[in-house]
Amino acid sequence: MTSASSALGGKFPLTAELTASRLGFGAMQLAGPGVFGPPADREQAIRVLRRAVELGIDHIDTSDFYGPWVVNELIAEALRPYRDGLVLATKIGAYRDHEAAWLPLNHPDALRAQVHDNLRRLGLETLDLVYLRHTVDRGIALADQLGALAELREQGLLRAIGLSNVSAAQFEEARRHTEIASVQNLYNVVNRTSADLVEQTAAAGAAFVPFFPLGSGFADSRARQDDVLRAVAERRGATQAQVSLAWLLQRSPNILLIPGTSSLGHLEENTAAAGVALTAEDVAELDALVADGETLEEAH
Repeated sequence: MTSASSALGGKFPLTAELTASRLGFGAMQLAGPGVFGPPADREQAIRVLRRAVELGIDHIDTSDFYGPWVVNELIAEALRPYRDGLVLATKIGAYRDHEAAWLPLNHPDALRAQVHDNLRRLGLETLDLVYLRHTVDRGIALADQLGALAELREQGLLRAIGLSNVSAAQFEEARRHTEIASVQNLYNVVNRTSADLVEQTAAAGAAFVPFFPLGSGFADSRARQDDVLRAVAERRGATQAQVSLAWLLQRSPNILLIPGTSSLGHLEENTAAAGVALTAEDVAELDALVADGETLEEAH
């Protein structure tokens, strides 16, 4: 495992007892279109999960509201009994309605129920990392939500607490109430919305996990951005996706990646990104890329 974790960007300590390789796997795309319903090819999804573990990946990001329920059930089917050291991170604080909308569900009692639901569907006694997906305040204090998760941690039902979709101020507020192991926000080579949080989490000893580390297909990227990514990729003998992931790994040592895919080929490509070494010139060119007018994605 030492060589595998080194090949995946090394390890990061989420807690004193819990570590994860910096290059993991996001399971969201294993569900159907729009992260809703079953995958078109269930056996392929199973193969992707098993191959991820074979490649040495020990950090898988999931949620009961992916599908809903579909992805957690796939993980349990593919990977149980779970390998020692495999970190399963999940999110709570939302649900999907019959039209596939993403809706908040963040009352403390609901959060407790969601933790138990994730445990049951994943077939676990303890969740490694639980992210509270933050939504607009609806009269429920962040302190009360975090208090519910802290109680569950004391009961041994989860090991670490994370936050998703939060501001820098909300991260600092949360830290006043409990220990925060990780933050998961939108961030990638063309979207620096959460740049301040990368710095704040690093200073606090917490992980920063970018969702959409490859962008949403970079649909809004401009021609210049495409040209720069292409040029760097050609110089390094890599793909543009690998360059984008390598930039994140070199951006800060507390960044952990969870690129997602339902393709075995893309899984292999993404995993190999840890071996792409960018020069100072490459990094400077990529640092200059910032997309205009981007905001946090609702779906995650």
